[in-house]
Amino acid sequence: MDKSFVNELAATFKALALAGGLRPLQLAGRQLLPVVQGGMGVGVSASGLAGAVARLGAIGTVSAVDLRRHHPDLMEKTGHLDKEADARELIDAANLLALDREIQLARQIAGGQGLIAVNVMKALSAYESYVRQALASGADAIVVGAGLPLDLPEIARDFPATALIPILSDARGVQLVVRKWEKKGRLPDAIVIEHPRLAGGHLGAAKVADLQDPRFDFENVIPQVLAFFKSAGIEREIPLIAAGGISSHAEILRLQALGAAAVQLGTAFAVTLECDADPAFKRVLAEAGPQDMVEFISVAGLPARAVRTPWLDKYLRIESNLQAHAHEKKKCNMSFDCLSHCGLRDGNAAMGQFCIDQQLGHAMAGETDKGLFFRGAGALPFGREIRSVQELMRHLMTGPQPAPHNLHAIK
Repeated sequence: MDKSFVNELAATFKALALAGGLRPLQLAGRQLLPVVQGGMGVGVSASGLAGAVARLGAIGTVSAVDLRRHHPDLMEKTGHLDKEADARELIDAANLLALDREIQLARQIAGGQGLIAVNVMKALSAYESYVRQALASGADAIVVGAGLPLDLPEIARDFPATALIPILSDARGVQLVVRKWEKKGRLPDAIVIEHPRLAGGHLGAAKVADLQDPRFDFENVIPQVLAFFKSAGIEREIPLIAAGGISSHAEILRLQALGAAAVQLGTAFAVTLECDADPAFKRVLAEAGPQDMVEFISVAGLPARAVRTPWLDKYLRIESNLQAHAHEKKKCNMSFDCLSHCGLRDGNAAMGQFCIDQQLGHAMAGETDKGLFFRGAGALPFGREIRSVQELMRHLMTGPQPAPHNLHAIK
């Protein structure tokens, strides 16, 4: 791709953001658009989506888990593995290779613009391996959610230029992580503040009832965190990135006025042309209304939000029966123990009784009868329409305006 064209494209979006009254995000020595594309697994946000977002000058995110699904050669070598003694070792190796490939592809698509981040769930059994691979593969940032990444500064000790970004949901969690990291000699480069009542996927609350707790509201969390930074004498500004339920230019302006430096969106990017999932996956998310949203306890024991599909409907009907019989440890359905704590594998009745990797993999392939389709609670910027990343970013930078004829989606 023509480098000068990519540079001109990024400059155009930077100008749109400034004209729209948005402050740029300062991170990792770069001046970026104040938008982060959230990490979405399994395979929903891979190189195609992350690269397209970064190319415009924002942060594109590759979700680390089970990326071999995007690589037929790796699936051919590992997709059949089940009873082999070395199945987990071979699958883990394939996933690390796939992660490296996706990071390199994303960087190539980005053309030197924006940042490429890798999202890794702390709840993954291979969490540290994924982080180390992402660092070695040249990721610009590591974003960690689904648990407190208290060990991240130590793992990334030899990579001081890589931005480290925890995902947290309330001021108490921010204080804990910052205090622990301070003792290790490193502060977060940014912090994602994710609202559990609005986000999709695994949510940062202890139980479903907690999703309504006002301590998670941006109007409470952001001022509290900024006050903590001031009282703690933290001299270097740590950008706060608000996540959950954001879909408009006006909302970004409001959150920046509260003190946020940027915003993170997941579902809005999942329904773009460049999203790495099957078109049927995008249609399910785009066509789901508020009445189709359901909150439940996921296989990892965390609350989750998803679309009520035939598979999820059936699962919720029989969940109590499955939990009543969940009393013994089982072999991992996918032979690589993706979660360090899994309700199905570990026989823990307090957690969900299904294979998260299997169901998310079916969703990525657009299979509503088998898939679990995570989705945020908010309305989408273009209703049921599937638009390009460029159109979405222009909408976020300037508000709802007709797209100019010369602004085309680049594949």
